[in-house]
Amino acid sequence: MVGFLPLRVNPKCSYWAKTSERIGDNFKPACSWKFEHNLLAETLELDSLFGTEVKKVKCKGPSLTIPQAVWFSVAFWVGLISTPLWGQSLAGQSSEGSSPARRPNVLVILTDDQGWGDLSIHGNRNLSTPNIDRLALEGARFERFYVSPLCAPTRAEFLTGRYHPRTGVRGVTTGAERMNLDEETIAEVFRRAGYRTAIFGKWHNGTQYPYHPLGRGFEEFYGFTSGHWGHYFSPPLEWNDRWVRGEGYLPDDITNRAIRFLEEHRREPVFCYVAFNTPHSPFQVPEEFYRRFAAAEISMRHHSEKEDLAVTRAALAMCENIDWNVGRIRQALERLELARDTIIVFFSDNGPNSWRWNGNLRNRKGSVDEGGVRVPCIFWWPGKIPAGKVIPQIAAAIDLAPTLAELAEIPWNPRRPIDGMSLVPLLLGTAQEWPDRMIFAHNNGRVSVRTQRYMLDEKGRLYDLVDDPGQEKDLQAELPEVASALRKAVERFREEVLPKGPDDRPFPVGYPEFPITYLPARDGVASGNIRRSSRHPNCSFFTQWSSPEDVISWDIEVKTAGRYEAVLFYTCRPQDVGVHLRLEFGSEGVETVIEKPFDPPLYGAEEDRVPRTESYMKEFQPVKLGILQMPAQRGQLILRALKIPGEFAVDVWMISLRLLP
Repeated sequence: MVGFLPLRVNPKCSYWAKTSERIGDNFKPACSWKFEHNLLAETLELDSLFGTEVKKVKCKGPSLTIPQAVWFSVAFWVGLISTPLWGQSLAGQSSEGSSPARRPNVLVILTDDQGWGDLSIHGNRNLSTPNIDRLALEGARFERFYVSPLCAPTRAEFLTGRYHPRTGVRGVTTGAERMNLDEETIAEVFRRAGYRTAIFGKWHNGTQYPYHPLGRGFEEFYGFTSGHWGHYFSPPLEWNDRWVRGEGYLPDDITNRAIRFLEEHRREPVFCYVAFNTPHSPFQVPEEFYRRFAAAEISMRHHSEKEDLAVTRAALAMCENIDWNVGRIRQALERLELARDTIIVFFSDNGPNSWRWNGNLRNRKGSVDEGGVRVPCIFWWPGKIPAGKVIPQIAAAIDLAPTLAELAEIPWNPRRPIDGMSLVPLLLGTAQEWPDRMIFAHNNGRVSVRTQRYMLDEKGRLYDLVDDPGQEKDLQAELPEVASALRKAVERFREEVLPKGPDDRPFPVGYPEFPITYLPARDGVASGNIRRSSRHPNCSFFTQWSSPEDVISWDIEVKTAGRYEAVLFYTCRPQDVGVHLRLEFGSEGVETVIEKPFDPPLYGAEEDRVPRTESYMKEFQPVKLGILQMPAQRGQLILRALKIPGEFAVDVWMISLRLLP
């Protein structure tokens, strides 16, 4: 058998290249990849603060040029050096003469808007999360694990190992949530290695193929691609390329689907991404979880008067439901006899979405302060990761992809330079030393940076996070060299990582391998008096269309010239029947008249535990607009109302375009 050459972090670096900064009397490298050849005991060190290439290296042992080091690595890969000298592999490969062990399953559980303080293992007495706590007690947890301040950016960083601005993700809606198509996801890596891959829940990194999960390495998708969803009880959901009706409370439904996937592929290695939609608003949760909090005393509070106890109660009930579902997944693994063959990673995408107890960390979701980006992170792998391990070293979402690839012993030569580093030495206790790296957080131009001890916030204030995790004492005056070095690092991050121009990517249409494209209202632009059903574009619809002068448009790029069946998902009041609609692209167009009313009520308010700011949902009726001949080009897909006989035209949820054979 040919051995595996893993990527590891070099714990003993004698030289740091040009991108390191001096902090006080010590060098503080951000990240160093180690390409280690065990037989020759030689190390090629590449400083990669942002994945940048450097020319100077220093090797332990005999001097090697970069080409020589790469040559030795390639020689190892192709089997010029035999496996027996490596001994037993991480994933449990048996010794010579034995049958190979099963490759580990990977189960990634990501929650939405769950703060660091929303677990009982972190000291919150307001709630109980025994199943998640048990994962931590039987596995390893990071004391300081960092993500982005918002949903889609964190998801992109987890999937690629790269800071989200590099991937094309600039926001959370209207197309800004999409990863560029030349980005490589960890799902693609595992799928190439023979894993069955699936995602259940919230995607939030693009709707139209190939931004869609089925274009990013996943074989199965069940959930929604939007940044949030408007209803959590049997809502409409996507299942691969079609819309279906969900079954029950959405987190429970997601869990059921994930368990079914594990059952169907119990004899194959799986990469299963379970992306819960909670405790993101709207605050909906079944009565059996809410009743315990309805009148409960909230003894641990946020330190300011901003906390809304009704929101806190609902959010904590949703967190306990998450914990129950994590327990169900754990039970399924044990029932299927897969527990010891499965790696579980549990983390959240950003800080809490309301003011509630969060370990006295400053600020909340959306902020680059500790309260916005420090979240739980737990690794569990019985028999491999030591139980009860608490890891003090800082880590981040960008580290998950290289870590999982190495744990599963999957060779990965990233298509693009990554910013993360493998955490395997920390998880397995093999790291003798660890570099004092820098981890950056960014949102809408605001940047903060952290080392193992210090943090520079968006306003240039310096904090010692070891002694002052609540960011109360500014140390700029006392430690000017530290503050100066971190400011320079932030400026370099802004220059090298943040985007320079506008995001003008169109929405793609017409891939033969995925012939149907959905264009939701979220991704459209309306003119005149047309309004969204909420100020939040995600899961909204267009309404109050009262003038033929107003239009709705989508910036699209048709990949395949041909005939497309256009379908509108609409509602229309009885008194507004007779609306004459036209859909056009370039010089081509199709027209139809709405002859049947469809005016269902809004729903969702009856399940809300607190008032919402998001749009309510309602059912929408599909109507065929016609067959549109579309050339392969970029342009505006425009929906017009040529005639509005009543007060309003139609409400619009989305348009679908299906490439016909």
